[in-house]
Amino acid sequence: MSLDSPVSRRLLSDEVFHRLRDSIVRGELAPGEKVKDGELAERLGLSRTPVREALARLADIGLVEAKPGVYTRITTLNRRDVEKTLAVLRSLDQLAVETAVPVMTEQDLQQMREANRDFERAVAANDTDAALAADDRFHAVPIAAADNPVLSRIVEQLHPQIHRILYRKFSTLLGGRNTIEHHGRLVDVCAGGDARAAAELSGQHWSELGGHINRLFDTNQFTEAGPA
Repeated sequence: MSLDSPVSRRLLSDEVFHRLRDSIVRGELAPGEKVKDGELAERLGLSRTPVREALARLADIGLVEAKPGVYTRITTLNRRDVEKTLAVLRSLDQLAVETAVPVMTEQDLQQMREANRDFERAVAANDTDAALAADDRFHAVPIAAADNPVLSRIVEQLHPQIHRILYRKFSTLLGGRNTIEHHGRLVDVCAGGDARAAAELSGQHWSELGGHINRLFDTNQFTEAGPA
C-alpha cells in the first residue's frame, strides 16, 4: 500500500485503544482517575472520534467506566471484580493447557523454555515491562496450540485487568523464584504429555496468584476509590 494512502479510521482507533490500554496497565492513567475525550485527544494530537471509540472499547473490557453526563473514569481496582476475573482466567488457562498438551511440539516447548529464560533475566534486572512480556509469551504458547479463537479472544480481553495489578506489585506477585520454578515444572509436565496434570498445575499457579492479590487487598495496598 502506498505511503500516500490514508490510514483507516479503524487502524487509528486500534492505535489509540492500545496506547490508552497500556497507559492504564502501567498506571499512567490511575484507577478512579476521570478522563475526558477532548483532553486525551489533545494529548494524542488527534480528533475526538478515535478517542471516543477507544474509550468505548476499553469500557467493553472493563478498564473504563462511564456515567453519561457525569464522568468517564478509569475503573477502580475492586477485590470482587479481580476475584471474578481471576476465576475465569484460571479456568480458561486450564482449558488451554489441557487442550494443547496432546498436540504441543518440541518447538512449542522450546518457546516456553526461552520465554522463561527471558522472564528470569527480566526479574534479575527488575525490568517489569520485560518480565510481563516474557510471562505473556510463555502462557501464549499453550493458548496458541489449543487453537481456540474464542478462548484466545476472551483471554486477550481479560489479561489487561490483571496486568495492571501485576505491574503495580510485580516484585510481590511474580518477582520471586517461585514463578520461574513453576514455569519450569509446567514445561516438564507438558513435555511428559500428562494434560490433566499440566492443567492442574496451571490452576494451582492462578490460585496462588489470587491468594497473593487478596493479601495485598487485605493490607490496603490497592486504592479502591468509590464513584465521585
